[in-house]
Amino acid sequence: MTPLPRRTFLKTSAAAAVGLPWIANEAQHAKASSATSKPSGVTIHAREMGATGDGKTKDTLALQQSLDRCSLLGGGEVILSTGEYLSGALQLHSNTTLRIEEGATLTGSPDMQDYPLAQVRWEGKFIKGYSAFINAVDASNIRITGPGRIIGSSAIVGRLEKGTRMRLPALIEFTNCRNVTVDNIFTKQFGMWSIHPLLSDNVTFRNVTIESGADGIDPDSCRNMVIDNCIFRTVDDCIAIKSGRGSEAYRMARPSENIHISNCTFTDARWACVSIGSEASGGVRNVVVEHCKILSAYTHGVYIKTRSGRGAFIEDITFRDIEVSGCREGFLRLNSLGSGLQDQDPVPGDEGLPQLRNLRFTDIRVNDVPQLLLATEIHPKKPLDGLVLANISGTCRKGMEIANATHVDIRNVTVTGFNGPLLATKNVTGKGLAGAVELPASALPKVPDEILPPATPYILK
Repeated sequence: MTPLPRRTFLKTSAAAAVGLPWIANEAQHAKASSATSKPSGVTIHAREMGATGDGKTKDTLALQQSLDRCSLLGGGEVILSTGEYLSGALQLHSNTTLRIEEGATLTGSPDMQDYPLAQVRWEGKFIKGYSAFINAVDASNIRITGPGRIIGSSAIVGRLEKGTRMRLPALIEFTNCRNVTVDNIFTKQFGMWSIHPLLSDNVTFRNVTIESGADGIDPDSCRNMVIDNCIFRTVDDCIAIKSGRGSEAYRMARPSENIHISNCTFTDARWACVSIGSEASGGVRNVVVEHCKILSAYTHGVYIKTRSGRGAFIEDITFRDIEVSGCREGFLRLNSLGSGLQDQDPVPGDEGLPQLRNLRFTDIRVNDVPQLLLATEIHPKKPLDGLVLANISGTCRKGMEIANATHVDIRNVTVTGFNGPLLATKNVTGKGLAGAVELPASALPKVPDEILPPATPYILK
């Protein structure tokens, strides 16, 4: 069969995602329910395989043999009973559940030699790096469940190893996996991303507490994901939805899509609570965030970000029934001009200008946010197409600034306490714009220079 051209494929897929959002969400929940059912098969107690659980002896071999044996015998459960299990990197296989019981803790080794080297994705690029503490590759029907604890090593801090610049271990990482569940467990990571699902399908996080010295959960080129009833206490982004960076990810064309986030509580100490991008060269679409509380954000509660040279799209994004407080800079920022590192192989020309489309924010309650909306960092060649702000109440110190946008729909925004105009715009069309003042030129960011085609066209290899 002749494959569809890339542009045709993306247009067709996007139309399907827009037309059937509720069917997609219902399918996610149905899959999630089936993935959390208790597996049949063998039950292996790690202590019977030689694990000590004394917190001093490295139990890596006994734990890995338990996981290997479980898979080889057709699947089932590996159980960690009360104790502290010190271990290097562990790999889960298909049809396997890792159950960490009450009073049990799985703790990461402080020694780098206990984490094998592999191809990992870091800031949107595949590079040489260390395997995650708990990882799975090309696996299906896997589960990590509690109510115990998974704790990374406090001796491994930072994100890249000094000297080699290799990525340090994530806490949990699933690569090219299907039907994954993490539930009813406490996790703690230190300097590196905590949980990183990559190129995976049908992934559920439910009733998970995530404490992290960096990001919490970073869905990366994943589809059909549920994040429900989770508590985030992170230094960097609580959730950061990504899909790769530059021409490498653009050629792969693996978007993050059909992601449903609900009933979560977010506390962030350095960046944003929910971020989309800036590594979004594969595209992001059909994301719903609802019934959540943003308690603290160092910058913005929600930050949708990308840049020239990324290409692709961020579209069909819905936030509804969100309580927002404790934000240092504001509730919402939209930026398609210049967020994140420029790739060494950016997507050139107008094709490399990302498109923001169909962003909806409804039933939002803000408490003393410095600014309600900052949306001036939009490329005039690719205006934001479709922005709904409806039923927004509470208090803010500054209103909304929007530039280069079409099909804007502002309804029932009843915030109080702000200084200056509620709405300031430049090159904006739509509904609910009456009374807006014009943004001065000084309030508009510089548009980046055009990215020229390279002398040698990029080839994915």
